[in-house]
Amino acid sequence: MPNKKSAIKELRKTAKRTARNNQTKRRLKSLIKKLDIILNSENKEESKKIYDKIQKIVDKASKNKHPFTPQKASRIKSRMAKKINKANLKTNQK
Repeated sequence: MPNKKSAIKELRKTAKRTARNNQTKRRLKSLIKKLDIILNSENKEESKKIYDKIQKIVDKASKNKHPFTPQKASRIKSRMAKKINKANLKTNQK
């Protein structure tokens, strides 16, 4: 437990930031799972909507480099786009 006033305040700030970062990560993770389910059901319009939400969350989260960097954000978006394109190719071949 911190003793100084500034250290106590810093502890409070850290707790708030950690909670916000964890919430963002949880939201992103649930959307990615939702996207996987939708891609298995082959619903193109719904997958595009979910991808847009993922993109928005990732861009906002990486703007200040918390909870992840812009490089990780672009990697996440790229992987999701690959998944969508792969699923669309499968549906077009059928």
